[in-house]
Amino acid sequence: MVIPYRAPGGRLSARTTDAIVTLLVTAVVVVWTLVVMQYESEPPARTVIDWALIAVGCGALYYRRRWPVAVAVVTLLACAAYYPLSTFDGPLMITFALALYSVAAEGRFTAAIALAAITLLAVGFAESRQSPGHRQIDDTSLVMLAGWLISLVAVGRAQRTRIAYLHEVELRAIAAEREQEARARQSATEERLRIARELHDVLGHSISLINVQSSAVLHKLSKQPEPADALTAAEAALEAVKATSKDALRELRSTLGVLRQADEAAPTAPVSGLDRLGELVERARATGIEVRTDTEGTPRPLPPPVDLAAYRIVQESLTNVARHARASSALVTIAYTDEDVRVRIDDDGQGSDDEQSQGSGIIGMAERAKAFGGELTARNTADGFRVSARLPLRPLKGTE
Repeated sequence: MVIPYRAPGGRLSARTTDAIVTLLVTAVVVVWTLVVMQYESEPPARTVIDWALIAVGCGALYYRRRWPVAVAVVTLLACAAYYPLSTFDGPLMITFALALYSVAAEGRFTAAIALAAITLLAVGFAESRQSPGHRQIDDTSLVMLAGWLISLVAVGRAQRTRIAYLHEVELRAIAAEREQEARARQSATEERLRIARELHDVLGHSISLINVQSSAVLHKLSKQPEPADALTAAEAALEAVKATSKDALRELRSTLGVLRQADEAAPTAPVSGLDRLGELVERARATGIEVRTDTEGTPRPLPPPVDLAAYRIVQESLTNVARHARASSALVTIAYTDEDVRVRIDDDGQGSDDEQSQGSGIIGMAERAKAFGGELTARNTADGFRVSARLPLRPLKGTE
């Protein structure tokens, strides 16, 4: 696996690091060699060759990340030529040690083992060919050399493992950050959909009632009634329109409160719920429909999200009754059980021509019920149309 190098903020780049390491190693080798030259001497031609080999070995280190195996081979060959030829025996071996470590650190573990083995075998073979008393490296030093070579490969391998681990941690952090951003975008989308659904319910219900009330009074006025009767009908319609629009504005401010700036005052009106069912029924009655309510079981406080969902389902259903059903009466039934609350709205209207083709209002109500783990059905009955919903009292995780 290739792990790209990326210099974190405030750290040196790979090329700068390689240049500094190369200069430091070159300085050590050159200074050490110059010190040794004070006590040894050799022919000038051989000295020139020695310095050329030192330049090749040290200069190759700059490319140890780009071509680690090639650099290790070059430094090994430079050392193999330098030590038999030079009288000074400078520390050029440092270049091969660093190159061998780089091979293992760059992930070329097999090549590093092969180079270490070749080096050890070559040195052992060369020393075995020497006559007694002329060996440069004794058996103890040969064992120590083997230990050093193994250590270099092991440390390089450990460094490679550490880099791979840090790289994986970085990738996981990036993936977690992207996942968090995706969840934030999803949450924002869900919140927009929730707000859109609330606006649809609030505005659709209120504007529909205003439209029905206005149409009713205009119909009465078109029959040219007595001025007193016309004034009474107009006043009643305007009062209903005023009450409906006031309630719509209140709910609109409450719904859009999440979009307010941090320094704005939040709305203080309570969230709509079944405790306001009476107001909802009165507004529906103002359109001329006789709306009755019935309660089954023992009423109890509901979780706010469930309470709001039940209220919206009744609201949307009564809106549909006023706009489309041509009904004269409707019955709203709220049934409380230990596990859920059930909402049922029956009307005596004309029902739906095609139950398979449902409008956005019914679809929105069904989505509300589904979001809490419940269900909603809307179908024709023998007497008209029925909307029935079941909302569990323990909402699904994430809806509370």
